[in-house]
Amino acid sequence: MKKKYSLEVTKAGYANGLSLQLAEKQKKSGMLDIHLVDSEKHQIITNAADAFGKFLDALGCDWRNDPNSSDTPRRVAKAYVNDLWAGRYEAPPAITTFPSDGYDGIVAQTGIPIVSLCSHHHMSFTGVAHVAYIPSEDGKVVGLSKLNRIVEYYARRPQIQEGMTTQITQAIDKICEGNKGVAVVVKAQHTCACNRGVKHHGCAMITSKLTGDFMKDEKTRSEFYKFVDMWDRHNS
Repeated sequence: MKKKYSLEVTKAGYANGLSLQLAEKQKKSGMLDIHLVDSEKHQIITNAADAFGKFLDALGCDWRNDPNSSDTPRRVAKAYVNDLWAGRYEAPPAITTFPSDGYDGIVAQTGIPIVSLCSHHHMSFTGVAHVAYIPSEDGKVVGLSKLNRIVEYYARRPQIQEGMTTQITQAIDKICEGNKGVAVVVKAQHTCACNRGVKHHGCAMITSKLTGDFMKDEKTRSEFYKFVDMWDRHNS
């Protein structure tokens, strides 16, 4: 069964929330499962490209006469709308749920790739997310790929890693009805720390958020972290 959920926990217009254009469209229609159509995205791209050209002007860049930069404002705007910030302009993924058939152990998906932007400097951070939940015996499980889609939906926004970890946790908690706990670990390298400021390469930021049995029960928590360690050892 596919269900639609309001998965947003951040105010519309904020960097890691829905775009104001999509939020207004959802409000007028009363529907959550709509997105911006190509013509609406095209207008955003046009406006953003014009503004980015002025940004380059302010930096003293003669981009109009540089053959390698003459279309850069539009390229950058398209990259933001269609890729880097795509989660701000799209409807949340449709979630397929199934009866748990009495299963009440850990369901984990490890090594989900993430590509996101730091909202402070708009520089990328990349890494992996490990997510898990525990369904109740009479609860629901979700299609496995949906966990990946939830992570992707929230990753494609400008944000801090801590906030993304929280959003993913809260979304899985809402979707997996009757769950007994959710666990999320994100490990990422931030170019804002590698290429500016302290300029330290090879560092990774790790965030985790636990609820329910993952927080309360040491054995359950240890089992999840063993899954994470197994993935790390296999991919190191």
